[in-house]
Amino acid sequence: MKIVLSAILICLFSMTFETLAQSRPVVKRSAVTTSKPREIGQTAVVMDETLSVLRQKPSLFAEPIQRMRRGRQVRILGVTEADGVKFYRVAALPSGSGWVQADSIFGRFREGDDARLAKLVQSMNGFDQIEAAVEFFTLYPTSQFRPAMLLLFGDLLEEAAAKLSKDAASRLDRREMAASAAPLHSYYLNFVSLDRYRKLGILFLFNSSTRQFHYDGASWSELTKKFPGTPEAAEAQKRLDSLTQKMAKKAAGAN
Repeated sequence: MKIVLSAILICLFSMTFETLAQSRPVVKRSAVTTSKPREIGQTAVVMDETLSVLRQKPSLFAEPIQRMRRGRQVRILGVTEADGVKFYRVAALPSGSGWVQADSIFGRFREGDDARLAKLVQSMNGFDQIEAAVEFFTLYPTSQFRPAMLLLFGDLLEEAAAKLSKDAASRLDRREMAASAAPLHSYYLNFVSLDRYRKLGILFLFNSSTRQFHYDGASWSELTKKFPGTPEAAEAQKRLDSLTQKMAKKAAGAN
């Protein structure tokens, strides 16, 4: 009798357990998804050389590998924060890798980078400013700040033209030029200081009568054609008109 009772209890227990197991809601484990930072895989360009130290580790105290030059292209491999700043692990093309402060590089993947670079260009001076402006045009062809940058760029280059004119006048040997059968303007347009501008695609005109260089006005022309009706375009047209007058100008006392 005890054996039969025990068997019945075991059978009832098993049935109850199966019923509870079937009625219990099945909880599915949700797959753990980790979304990688959107910067990873993006390319960018080094612009702020004061912050562009490539380091072994993501820390302002880490051993430096090198200071990357302006215009160096990098590919972002990782992101982290340390010492109060964001760091990117980058592959510095064509070779080398390490960690660099995120503020030193600029790209199209971050909102507001065009405004940040425009401000950086305005704060610079000399040839560095011109180089940085060229990078801005390459990186942000459709930026809302392009008209203002085009106007500024032309003004910077016309200022540079005035300095080049003085430099050429003092460095070119007049006796050598007089002894040669080469035309005067060819000496000026072969002036060594023009080389670095030509590498950036920048051209200067030369007025043989006044012996003055002038920016060819390419950025002002772009402004008037692509952004007509803007205040910057109106200013650019004034500069183009002035350029025409400067190129037609005769030296004082010339017929």
